[in-house]
Amino acid sequence: MQARAVLASVLAVALVLSGCAQPDRTIAPARAPQPVESAMPPAPTPSPRPTITKPALRPLPPKLPAGLQRNTGVRPVALTFDDGPSPAWTPKVLDQLRAAKVTATFCVVGREVQRHPELVRRIIREGHQLCNHSWRHDLDLARRPVAEIRADLARTNKAIEAAAPGAKVSFYRQPGGRWTPEVLAVAKSLGMHPLHWSVDPQDWNKPSAATIGKRVHAAARPGAVVLLHDGGGNRAATLAACPHLIADLKQRFGIARLR
Repeated sequence: MQARAVLASVLAVALVLSGCAQPDRTIAPARAPQPVESAMPPAPTPSPRPTITKPALRPLPPKLPAGLQRNTGVRPVALTFDDGPSPAWTPKVLDQLRAAKVTATFCVVGREVQRHPELVRRIIREGHQLCNHSWRHDLDLARRPVAEIRADLARTNKAIEAAAPGAKVSFYRQPGGRWTPEVLAVAKSLGMHPLHWSVDPQDWNKPSAATIGKRVHAAARPGAVVLLHDGGGNRAATLAACPHLIADLKQRFGIARLR
């Protein structure tokens, strides 16, 4: 009996060593995580914004087109003042012109006319001429669509008429002198002569009064159209130059009204 017990023990050990009696330790493969359904609906895809294409600006011609008025046609010269009316400078220029007993042409900006209609009335009352100088002095106006050019000039004429009913606007001057055939055609269709200049002392760049006077004296010829400014910035130097240059031009050529 003792021998049988020993034999059974030996057989049990042998089974364990051979692995036959080891428990099943196979590990099941892990399950992939399942997506969690969202309670919120997906955000809608935004619609693309429409592309707005602006019309391309026309290039400026390489030289000034024909048909611009650049002289008086007579020996006397003409004075022109741009970018007003300005409450700071236009009344003082008018005072000087009245003291010298000469007249000038004022190339007025539409929105300034709308702001200071009383100055437009004074310009007319004291015997000076008016010239349309666009609504807001847009230097790219000539490059814009023709319909836009026409609307700009017509709006300015309308503001002048509102400020001084019955006032004649015989001339149009393009901002920066950037003329195109299209601008000329529009101005003429509205009954205005395209007015340029032949003497530009560049007083808009604020040189000294002495420099302005010297430039006008050197460049002036019989029939010249002189470009000066009574608006668009500080015109103290122009105002200081005017008494001398007016006297000089009167003595050399005379000063006349544009025709």
